[in-house]
Parts: sequence; C-alpha cells; structure tokens
Amino acid sequence: MSGKLASIGVFCGSKKGSHAQYGDAARAVGELIATREMELVFGAGHIGLMGVVADAALKRGGRVVGVIPQHLVDWELAHPGITELIVVQTMHERKAIMAQRSEAFLALPGGFGTCDEFFEILTWKQLGLHGKPIGVLNTAGFFDPMLQWLDLMVRDGFLRANHREMIAVSSKPEEVLDILESMPPSTWEEKIERA
Repeated sequence: MSGKLASIGVFCGSKKGSHAQYGDAARAVGELIATREMELVFGAGHIGLMGVVADAALKRGGRVVGVIPQHLVDWELAHPGITELIVVQTMHERKAIMAQRSEAFLALPGGFGTCDEFFEILTWKQLGLHGKPIGVLNTAGFFDPMLQWLDLMVRDGFLRANHREMIAVSSKPEEVLDILESMPPSTWEEKIERA
C-alpha cells in the first residue's frame, strides 16, 4: 500500500467545534483527498466537520462514500449530495463497512463517535486484523491530551511502544496525508501477553 492510496476513511465530528481552524483544516483535508484522486469514506452526515470534509471533496470533483445507520437517516442527517450512500442497520455495521472500504484512516477533531471509531480501528490494527495506516490531524493541538495519555499508557506498562508508534501525527493536512501514503502496510505479530 506504500504510495498512492485509493481510499481513506475519515473520522470526525458531527459538530464544527468552537474554533474556525477545525473547519478550515477539515475543508483542506476534503480538497486534498479529491485532488489526490482518493475516495473519501466517511460517516455520511451533512452536519459538522463531516459535512465540511464531504462538501470540500465534492466541490473538487472527488468521489465521496458515506455509511450511515438507518436511525440517523430517519433523523435527516444523511448528506444528500454524495456519490454513494450506504445505509446499514447498526453502528457496528457502519464501522465494519468503513473499515472494508478504506485503505487508510484519518481522525480529525470530534466527540465520542470520533473517539469510538478511531480507537476501534486502532485496536483492530494492534490485534493484527488489518495493517492499514492510521493518523490524526492534530489541528490546534486538539489531540495533544490524548497523545500524552497514550504516552502514559506506554510509561506505565499498559501499551507497547511499537503500538503507540502506529499513529501518524501532524497538524498539517498535506503532511499527514503524505505520511499515510508513505507508510507501508504492517503486520503485528506480537501476541497479547497472558497474565
């Protein structure tokens, strides 16, 4: 997978956040994904940073695939203008399809849903269920506390250092995409230590 990625799954907020920088960075990510001819795979919402990323990619002629549970469609949260809309029954199905359709993953600022998606895909990589690149766009230092927490996990013996290093980090949209495209697929052969 080293080199051009065909698709990238983006996890981000259903809100825009309190700083304009978040929206600006999300817009830049959407534009870059489209201009690099990657397919954007996301949670299909038209609101928040999800909507910003999708709109930016669409405006540049990109292909945008959204995956959304029926109950969120019922709440009228599905983006009406995307290339492909996949409606599923559960959040679990949503994450599984996003994982299947994406060759790499990028987390932008967000809330519980973003954390859930990011940590699940990270755990799957730790367990060797996939070897795809994973990154965070650390806009305005948003992820600094989380990264410090992960460092604490390593320090206190709950996380292996090589697993901590699975996450590509940059505050610059173009740079984080460059890193993801340059990362080779990985295989984690270490087994979970038994007590």
